[in-house]
Amino acid sequence: MNLDAGVSARLKRNADGLIAAVVVEHATSDVLMMAWMNDDALAATLSTRRGTYFSRSRQKLWVKGETSGHYQHVREVRIDCDGDTVLLRVDQTGPACHTGTHTCFDTGERLLLADEKEHTA
Repeated sequence: MNLDAGVSARLKRNADGLIAAVVVEHATSDVLMMAWMNDDALAATLSTRRGTYFSRSRQKLWVKGETSGHYQHVREVRIDCDGDTVLLRVDQTGPACHTGTHTCFDTGERLLLADEKEHTA
C-alpha cells in the first residue's frame, strides 16, 4: 500500500520518519490516545479505515485491536496546519488504553492541571 503522493508531500516527518497521530472518539470528542504513524501506517489507515500505527519499540505496524479486539473504525483523518500531526476521529470498540481505561488520559493520577471551578465541591 502506498501513500498518495499529494498527501505524502504535505507531511513533515520527524527524524525517524514519523508523524504524531492524535486519536479522538467521534461521538464524545474524548481524546483517546496518541500514537505514531509512518507513511505505511497512514496509507493503511486511509484504505482500511482501521487505526493503524507504527510501534517504535517493535519497529513494525500494528492495527489497534488486533490482539485486544478493541478496534478503531476511522471516520475522519485531518492533517494539521504544520503537516506534522494527524487527527483521527474514530468509533472506538472497548477501551482505547492498553491499561483498560476508556482513554489514555482519563484517570485522576494523570491530571496535572485543571480549572479550579470544575474540581471544587
